[in-house]
Amino acid sequence: MMLSLYNLIVHFAGFLLKIMALFSPKMKLFVDGRKVVFPVLEQKIKAIDKTIWFHAASLGEYEQGLPVIEKIKEQFPLHKIVVTFFSPSGYEVRKNNTVADVTVYLPLDTKKNAQQFLQLVHPDLVFFIKYEYWPNYLFELKKSNTKTYLISGILRPNQLFFKWYGGFYRDALDAFTYFFVQNETSKKLLQQLGKTNVAVSGDTRFDRVATILKKDNSLNFISDFKDNTLTIVVGSSWPKDEDLVVNFINSNTFDVKFIIAPHNIKEDQIQQLKNSITKKTVLFSEKEGKQLADFDVFIIDTIGILTKIYSYADIAYVGGGFGNPGVHNVLEPATFGVPIVIGPNYSHFAEAIALVNMDACVSVNNQKELNEALENLIHNDDIRNEKGHMCSTFVQMNKGATAIILKNILND
Repeated sequence: MMLSLYNLIVHFAGFLLKIMALFSPKMKLFVDGRKVVFPVLEQKIKAIDKTIWFHAASLGEYEQGLPVIEKIKEQFPLHKIVVTFFSPSGYEVRKNNTVADVTVYLPLDTKKNAQQFLQLVHPDLVFFIKYEYWPNYLFELKKSNTKTYLISGILRPNQLFFKWYGGFYRDALDAFTYFFVQNETSKKLLQQLGKTNVAVSGDTRFDRVATILKKDNSLNFISDFKDNTLTIVVGSSWPKDEDLVVNFINSNTFDVKFIIAPHNIKEDQIQQLKNSITKKTVLFSEKEGKQLADFDVFIIDTIGILTKIYSYADIAYVGGGFGNPGVHNVLEPATFGVPIVIGPNYSHFAEAIALVNMDACVSVNNQKELNEALENLIHNDDIRNEKGHMCSTFVQMNKGATAIILKNILND
């Protein structure tokens, strides 16, 4: 009964999304991108191909699963890697990734779509990253006895599995060969559902960000702008974050530079941000021919380089903490040993909770607290270095999830 209702909702959502696509560019990407999935799969995957399928909700989950994707690719070099995304914000950024042989949107979770998708992909192994439990796909995987794994999984008591009406959702979990979860809480929740095929492996994001240190993170234009000056990097900022940060920038008289990489890089919003700053400001898109060292603020109106920019930070403010679901990725600046400031909404992110509890990361609720936190980090080298050291140590101490997952899978 509840599964039938779920299927009706999914079909109605598909209809509604087509209407929304007429008015929303993001929804248009969501809808149009799914129109070509099956033709692309027919073109790129043949019946004789061996395949392994990874599904990520969005960009964060893709980055989280990347260490496992890379290791699986090494272990199964004759298999084609198929990566699917649910969200445009993941697919549009990583559609040209080099680790996968095929990257597409995941068709909506109808029984027909699930059957057609799995018939075309016919995977030997399937990996769902962190969450997104699509019942029709999982039921079809269960029918075909396909080895299916959850990696870096995290469960919470308020999820549908634990509701009286979530029986069909609980049944879908039977598709998983093994659950690799981030923490003991998730393990215990699964055990409450009678699942014993579960191990606490930790979070593969620690492996992902730890490998960043081995890469070339240099950006000459950032080095030119920084010019050996203490620099605060504001990453993945939303308007509320920017309001507070801009007030601090405009009012301070310290010898400090700021790099702002907004979450949204729409031209009108970028110009509005630039116009709100009274200090000398330059955009990434207009940097050519400029003496970057002469500027106080650098706004990054492009995507894909924030991680490298964090390597130049003396202090990081990570945005999202004044909205829902909350703060963005704090592990990227942490891996570089950078002390971090965030907003108050971080309760859904175990790594942020841990860093705040360690006092390596400072959570602020308002302008006054932000000003105090930044001024303290600017003026006190010892505190800044100590918090930064705690951040980098935290990342290094939590590596190893990928190795645990691979060992179990290869011995299965």
